[in-house]
Amino acid sequence: MTASTVTPYGTLPPASPVAARKPISLPRLNEMRERGEKITMLTAYDATFAAVADAAGVECILVGDSLGMVCQGLPSTVGVSLDTMRYHTESVARGVRRVQGTSWIIGDLPFGSYQASREQALHSATVLMQAGAHMVKLEGGGWTTETVRFLVERGIPVCAHLGLTPQTVHALGGYRVQGRGDTADKLRQEALALQDAGASMLVLEMVPAALAAELTLALTRCHTIGIGAGKGTAGQVLVMHDMLGINLGKNPKFVRNFMVGQGSVLEAMSAYVHAVKDGSFPDNALHAW
Repeated sequence: MTASTVTPYGTLPPASPVAARKPISLPRLNEMRERGEKITMLTAYDATFAAVADAAGVECILVGDSLGMVCQGLPSTVGVSLDTMRYHTESVARGVRRVQGTSWIIGDLPFGSYQASREQALHSATVLMQAGAHMVKLEGGGWTTETVRFLVERGIPVCAHLGLTPQTVHALGGYRVQGRGDTADKLRQEALALQDAGASMLVLEMVPAALAAELTLALTRCHTIGIGAGKGTAGQVLVMHDMLGINLGKNPKFVRNFMVGQGSVLEAMSAYVHAVKDGSFPDNALHAW
């Protein structure tokens, strides 16, 4: 390494040749879906890990409010502020830019930043978009449908989130599977309404695999991203700390530790991308309900 490339506190990984990479966009995600290629998503909260995820081939980086638990040590995501989300979104965007990365960056709208009104949601989404996000994510169905429509009509791509919604975990009675029995119809209706409102992606968390696969077929204009929702979704997402085996608690059932057998974080993330693409992760018998 030459002196001109040395930095005092480490270096970000190099980008692959620019000519070999195309920036991820909504049309490119549509193309992946049409040819049956799974979409990969991981959380990242800082410049370096975002750059590593990009180098590993992760298409979508979620700056998740899960940072409240894995970075701040909070008991849930409820205490995360919009200013904190702005800071981490800026950090991730800088990291991707520094390595000439191509990942699609999604910023979580934290609890209390979009519930009051559609105008509040627009303000909060603007903060994250100006920080470097390409898309914002919000949780829940029903009343959120018109908020999604309001944002999309104003040029802001939206990722919705149904099933287990961590911001309302207290109302749900804990971290439990959602969409079983009589509640499945409600989840179906909410998912279709969110697609009609313009949501381009939909995270399905801890939803029965059969229901998630059914919704994936029904949502032709909205890409389902599963986490604990089986292998039948259009893509998968995991919290980075979980899949690296370095979280502060016990890994949920739907997580696989990709650091096992790997020599670096980059190799672990690459193994995750490969496993999602070839369909070996998740395994419905091990990671789903």
